[in-house]
Amino acid sequence: MDLYFETLLFTSNIVAPIFFIVFLGYLLQRLRVIDQAFVATASKLVFTITLPALVFMSISRMNFQAVFNPVLLGYFIGGTLITFTLLWQISKRLIHRPEDLGVFIQGSFRGNYGIVGLAVSFNMFGESGLAQASLLLACVIPLYNVLSVLALSLPMQQQTGPSLSRPLIEIARNPLIIAVLLALPFSYFGWGLPIIGNKIGTYFADLTLPLALLAIGGSLNLKSLRDTSGESGWATLIKLIIMPLVLTGGAWLYGFQGQDLGILFVLFGCPTAAASFIMAKAMQGNAQLAANIVLTTTLGSVLSLSSGIYLLRIWNII
Repeated sequence: MDLYFETLLFTSNIVAPIFFIVFLGYLLQRLRVIDQAFVATASKLVFTITLPALVFMSISRMNFQAVFNPVLLGYFIGGTLITFTLLWQISKRLIHRPEDLGVFIQGSFRGNYGIVGLAVSFNMFGESGLAQASLLLACVIPLYNVLSVLALSLPMQQQTGPSLSRPLIEIARNPLIIAVLLALPFSYFGWGLPIIGNKIGTYFADLTLPLALLAIGGSLNLKSLRDTSGESGWATLIKLIIMPLVLTGGAWLYGFQGQDLGILFVLFGCPTAAASFIMAKAMQGNAQLAANIVLTTTLGSVLSLSSGIYLLRIWNII
């Protein structure tokens, strides 16, 4: 039981600052210190500049060749694509508003692996876990962003008419995907930025999480939380319970053990990424629903991640 409380405390220490900044954004909006114009400007700044800078800096600094694991990457890609397809097929029968459908799908599969996942992986397995998790991040970011663009753009074509080129253009123009493509040669060939470029990139990257979370908090209101409680509740259940349970169980049956299995559990069980709100707002999705899913999954992940890690450890699986 001491192990459980130790894990719970660590997870809480990661998630609590995220929740605090979201609450601060909500409080500042209620006190009229910030308004919807600030939310719109901050969201655009994060989407176009600071989040791509964070993605570029994270991927460009890793040693791609040292921690490459094709089997682990293959399982993650396959599991994510199957989950995305099933979510799409089920959700389109139950959710009829185009601006809600893509946001729900994105919120159900897209985890905050870059912030929560890397920290939990490092706590569990040290430097080796962090290195392996960082390589996964190089695959997570482009895959999540391509699928998110598809989820958010295709339902809106019900209103504007079908077009094959429009989603492809959205993918090609996505700043996060461009950042990944620019960063991969740096990671693969071991290139480094000059000192001044490294500092500038770090400054922009460090702005990302506070700005994104303040924007989420500024978008929240209690009425919207009540109105979307059903959709956000189901997204939370899928993201924190169903998805990690099924995909981690499948990984164990496939033969993954130890560090590999633990990292996959963390990857699939992370709360929904704050970037999902930024992308939903940028692509005319239901930004309030996206903010609510980020909030509920972030709070719920304190218990779900801690409980999952505790059970995997006492069963001697990791």
